[in-house]
Amino acid sequence: MTGETTVSTAARIHGRSAQRRVLRALLDQLPTRGGPLLVTGEPGLGRTVLLSWAAGSFRTGPVLRLAPGREPDGAGPTPGELLAVLRAAARRAPALVCVDDAHLLDTSARAALGHAAEHLPAADRVGLLVSVAGHRAVDPDFAPLPTLRLDPLTPPRAAALLDDATDGGADPAVRERLVAEAEGNPALLLALVRRLSPAELRGRLPLPAPLADAATLAAVAGGAHTCRPAAAGDLLLTVAAAVRASDGPDVDAGLVLDAVRRLRTPPAVAERPEPPPEPAAVHGRREALPEQLAQGGDRLRFHSALVRRTVHATAAPERRRAVHRALAEALENGGRRLPGLLHRSWSLTGPAPAQSLADRLASAAGDGAVPAPYGLRATAYARAADLTADGATRAERYTAAAEQYLLAGRPDRARPLLAAARARAAPAAVRGRAELVRGLTELRDGPVGDAHQSLLLAASLLAGDAPADAATAALAAADAAWAAGDLEGCLATLAPGSPRAGEPAARPHTGAELPGKHPATVVRDHGAGMRALLQGRLDRAAAPLGQVVERGRTDHRPEALLRSAAAALLLGNVDAARRAGARALAAARQLGSETLVPQALEYLAYAELRAGRHPQARAHAEEGLRVALRTGQRNTAAHHRAVLALAASIEEDPDTVARHVTAALSTARRHGLAQAATLAQWAEARADLGRGRPFDAADRLGLLVLPGPGRGHFAVWRLAVPCFVEAAVLAGRHEDAAGVLTDFADWAAFGADRQAAAQLARCRALLAPPEGADGLYRRALDRHDEAGGDFERARTALLYGKWLRRRRRPREARDRLGTALAGFERSGAGVWAAQARDELRALGAAPHGRGSGALTRLTPQQLRIARHVAEGATNREVALTLAVSTRTVDYHLRRVFAALGIRSRLELARVVGQAERAGPAEKTGAQP
Repeated sequence: MTGETTVSTAARIHGRSAQRRVLRALLDQLPTRGGPLLVTGEPGLGRTVLLSWAAGSFRTGPVLRLAPGREPDGAGPTPGELLAVLRAAARRAPALVCVDDAHLLDTSARAALGHAAEHLPAADRVGLLVSVAGHRAVDPDFAPLPTLRLDPLTPPRAAALLDDATDGGADPAVRERLVAEAEGNPALLLALVRRLSPAELRGRLPLPAPLADAATLAAVAGGAHTCRPAAAGDLLLTVAAAVRASDGPDVDAGLVLDAVRRLRTPPAVAERPEPPPEPAAVHGRREALPEQLAQGGDRLRFHSALVRRTVHATAAPERRRAVHRALAEALENGGRRLPGLLHRSWSLTGPAPAQSLADRLASAAGDGAVPAPYGLRATAYARAADLTADGATRAERYTAAAEQYLLAGRPDRARPLLAAARARAAPAAVRGRAELVRGLTELRDGPVGDAHQSLLLAASLLAGDAPADAATAALAAADAAWAAGDLEGCLATLAPGSPRAGEPAARPHTGAELPGKHPATVVRDHGAGMRALLQGRLDRAAAPLGQVVERGRTDHRPEALLRSAAAALLLGNVDAARRAGARALAAARQLGSETLVPQALEYLAYAELRAGRHPQARAHAEEGLRVALRTGQRNTAAHHRAVLALAASIEEDPDTVARHVTAALSTARRHGLAQAATLAQWAEARADLGRGRPFDAADRLGLLVLPGPGRGHFAVWRLAVPCFVEAAVLAGRHEDAAGVLTDFADWAAFGADRQAAAQLARCRALLAPPEGADGLYRRALDRHDEAGGDFERARTALLYGKWLRRRRRPREARDRLGTALAGFERSGAGVWAAQARDELRALGAAPHGRGSGALTRLTPQQLRIARHVAEGATNREVALTLAVSTRTVDYHLRRVFAALGIRSRLELARVVGQAERAGPAEKTGAQP
């Protein structure tokens, strides 16, 4: 190994905020203690850039870079010598040692580095950053080290990198193609940009095909795809080819070995009936696997997706076709028709149409009796389209492929296929289906105004030949108008003259319907109920929407269950919405529809939120957000962010609210999501109100609930009225508060929100003179008892308790405030519970339990902070340790002091010390 000491500036890096936080924590601790960290990831993910960023960010001592040298194996430093070098580097000041591409070191050097990293004393103040390639298993010498893995960039992060590289000059469609093709690999994304001409980048010329060619992939892989001997190359290529028709990154080892045997055996011998080799044959030769492959059970996979793509792209065309032919024979011999036909199609020479094979491939893709995942059906339809000569049939097959990709949760792959379908002349029914898929794609990941227009066009094109699909498109167009807050557009779309459901059009059955497609009666009833509801006619809405809800009790299709959940929410039947949402989630998971899973979780989260069960709403929204982001559904993700912001607004951490609100509004404003924006802004204002900032809350909420062009979403703003009235009264804006109660009274009478009647009485109590407020508060509590919901009842009890305390009725106030505190704690509403404790403390009735048992009332985050502070850490040191802001630590620490009834860090240390000495029973009251 060779080394050099440098002083450098921080490298520019895109994304990687989580990884940078880990590195920053390591750098910040070096003045007191050192430690190693292994950084790994496939070629192109930015290991070198991340190490350069760390080196440039380290300011408190020297940076030593060690690189693979030219010493023969065994001539490098011994473990003891290397350890001495590292310790000497930090003799006068903390030091950072960076070893990039450590997998290229010779055997003895790797062993020495691994030993030194594992045995380096923390007191030596040496930070050791080691990077190794992720296209192979981590070397045993480095396996014990703490590891930081680099994952591909998320699509938004990759898009931001692309915009920076092109100064935002890429055509939107080209931009999306590049992001999808790069699959989150930043080096590949930049290589693709460099490959395009300015005209291609701006969309004025067609993109090259393939977009990521063999030379580009090989340059980014940097030789990681090469191996010897030739037999290992055949195994690599066979696994890479087999993955193309696999539902996931791994493949059956028996299939691979069967294909490799056929590849190496003369045809006459290979055709003899012989069972494929057992997977145990691979298990027995685990050490013989090429380093690029990994084995788990009877499955084989590549460590790196980029290397897998490169192996396939750089293979000799004749050998690649032979591998696909061998796989086709092995699959067909095992009765697996669809993937066998796909491999057969890839074994063809040249791009000429092959009509017979295309027809068989499309037929197999559309056969619902053939078990196959959506992604495999999509690939088969797309390949059938490529082999089809007739333009109209080709467009139809591209559209069918896009439908399947949408069901698989891959809108990034659906959009290029829709563009290919649009470029060819086709009948109105085919064009209508393409517009339907396009509109549904944009509804979940694009401007909802564009989705509305595409879906209206789809309804028009489908009205003649496919009336059921036309009605589905019209109902989806109404959904788009609803999301945009376009009341007039929603009503117009649902007008009696719009397309109505008829008999379902004849079409291939593929095992699942397109998201948004429903039975005719569901479409008709849901549309009629929505229109009546928007017109304020609950009497006319209840019957058709009730029918939709009722059908959800017996229907097992996720689409129908989602409509059932939506109808139940419109009627205020939260329990029915939860049941239908849970069944829709189970059905979507059973079908493997990644698109429908986050939508089912969205309905479940909304239902729990309406019921006041914030922890449950948060759990559903967190899972829904993960799936929505993974499947490219940014609009759905924005709704989940809004729910998470609302759930967090009653809790303790202001940073969490701000983070979710910012993310939700970022997408909502770009894509016109008025409903998500209103929910997020309400969450921000409710957080202000809970933290004792009524003026800020009233200002924010006034924009949402007061009449004017900026009023919030027509179906949401009334939900925020109780918060506005409370904030406005506390801020002295009584006239504004009274002005919105007429509309809210109509909403309460409407009956779709079972909390509204109690909230109305509470609002009137806030505005009433002293002689009338008492009875109104009592009436509100009675209504809460009828409606249920701990959080809203606790809010009313808190306000009543405050009112009683100010009227010098301490005994009654203590009862109400104690009830409020219990309700808030049961709801997980920490910020509101703190208000109740403050009021009780003002009465001289601070919550009992000061001392060791009092720690059981702290949240996990509060307890972590309390313990660090009790050990003598400063707020900044706690923030660095927990990777949060000092503002968050300050806020939590204030709440800790209030909860424990203490005033100093010395008292906190005493209370925590008592808890630690009290034993496990009390220490584990709130686990970190």
